[in-house]
Amino acid sequence: MLTEISQLDSNLLIYLNNLGNTSWDTFWLYFTEKRSHIPLMLALLFISYKLIGWQRFIVAIIVISLMAAFTDQVTNLVKHHYKRLRPCRNPEILDQIRYIAKRCSKYGYFSGHSSNSMTIAVFFSLLLKTKYPKGIILLLVWALGMGYSRIYVGVHYPGDVISGFAFGIFSGSIFYKLYAIITTKWLKLITT
Repeated sequence: MLTEISQLDSNLLIYLNNLGNTSWDTFWLYFTEKRSHIPLMLALLFISYKLIGWQRFIVAIIVISLMAAFTDQVTNLVKHHYKRLRPCRNPEILDQIRYIAKRCSKYGYFSGHSSNSMTIAVFFSLLLKTKYPKGIILLLVWALGMGYSRIYVGVHYPGDVISGFAFGIFSGSIFYKLYAIITTKWLKLITT
């Protein structure tokens, strides 16, 4: 059964990756770079600060830092545990995909870009939901775009991306709960 799932994953990658063409390559190469999302991150932080105030914002920054470290480290542990070659390192399919990424590390299960972007999308959607309930749509589209960009440039299988999204949902939810618990208890201590 795992062989069939792996083959389905490879076939889906080949199909989705080959939908790309040179007129879109520059866009997806830019989109997949983490630094291209700095303006979005700064905007989310600014909006959060304005909405929740400086005390809760300090807690949010600490929790976000812990969340980013946790998500990134777990992703790397899983990659080195499973040692699944990325498509761009897999000689069985390399000639069937459009590999356009600037670099290709060895292992890819599961996608760090997908897990990190979904973690951020979930955390900020929960944080800002009262004032910006439709913001979740924008953040989910952004996270889904990040996942697709990894398939487009040829460095992840769809299964890597879906697993990354699942872990990102888990991580973002857990760290938002941590934020809520800390701010509820911390603000009670400060105000009493």
